[in-house]
Amino acid sequence: MKDIAKDIGVSIVTVSKVLRNHPDIAEETRERILKRVKELDYQPNVLARSLVTGRSFLVGLIVPDLLHPFFAEVAKALSSSIRARGYSLIISSSEEDPSLEAKEIQQLIGRRLDALVVASTGNTPASFERMDRVEQPFVLIDREFPGFPANFVGIDDEAAGRLATEHLIEQGCRTIAHIRGRDNSTGTRRFEGYRQTLLRHGLPYSESRVIARSSVDIDSGHHGTEAIRLLLKQRPRPDAVFCYNDPLAMGAINAILEAGLRIPNDIALIGCGNLHYDSSLRIPLSSIDQRSQLMGERAAAILLNIFDSKTKPQPVSVILDPTLVVRASSLKNAPLRATNRSGAVSVGVSTGRTAKKTARSQP
Repeated sequence: MKDIAKDIGVSIVTVSKVLRNHPDIAEETRERILKRVKELDYQPNVLARSLVTGRSFLVGLIVPDLLHPFFAEVAKALSSSIRARGYSLIISSSEEDPSLEAKEIQQLIGRRLDALVVASTGNTPASFERMDRVEQPFVLIDREFPGFPANFVGIDDEAAGRLATEHLIEQGCRTIAHIRGRDNSTGTRRFEGYRQTLLRHGLPYSESRVIARSSVDIDSGHHGTEAIRLLLKQRPRPDAVFCYNDPLAMGAINAILEAGLRIPNDIALIGCGNLHYDSSLRIPLSSIDQRSQLMGERAAAILLNIFDSKTKPQPVSVILDPTLVVRASSLKNAPLRATNRSGAVSVGVSTGRTAKKTARSQP
């Protein structure tokens, strides 16, 4: 860095800012420095920089499953947002195992990562309480711990359950089942949105029509298939199913078709996630959009604000409104209108609210 600064006629601080992609450097100066960096094939010593700055410029992301398309989309948006500020992303999987998640958290903290972003599979905030005590920055995504003040970005999951169930009712469905998620904030709230909507419309709610799966993010297709086979044995048979996520719904589609039934004529189906692989499905899947890209971007914004603040900011909760994306799997009583390439009807339905941001520590 000293050699480059001397060659260009600038300070070492200016070279450092360019290498960190700092915005307050003139473009002409930036280009001259980067040209000289390339000529010298200079590689910054990240370890040495971290010893000086006290930062590793690394952020860890822990998710239940690396193959789940929803978490892949969040990771992509998060990585892109922090990369612009010189940070890199390290991704790890908890395999939907709370004990493994705790170990991964400790491993990444031990490597002195600047912050963690976690879609937790645990039922208690014990690991995050420990991080709070040692002032390790973190952001929870998708799943939170009610009553525990922490930075969080997710959707209104109860609204997601309402949207899905309301849509099925509008299609004339009256015996609506639910393949639910784990007993965490997302699983519980989507179930509550489903249950409350049935009761509000005077439709029968039955525990027998709710099939819980202990694993919903790993081998989801298999679990969706198992769940729908249980529902198909019931009498009366459900005429619609709201699935906790899209991968479960994909397994359900296969099982319904293998049973010789038609979708949506015999059973309408809707998932949650809107994971953009509908062109590969035998029946285009209706879904609730979880705003995966925006979720990653908002998590990055919280992190960058923490990094830029001289004092620890108050925890922030960002709740995004889910939206309904209608495709062939749930349209029982309406012809497909103008559709896009994924088969989605080109109409938008939302909760009528806007994405909101609240400081949990304030009244």
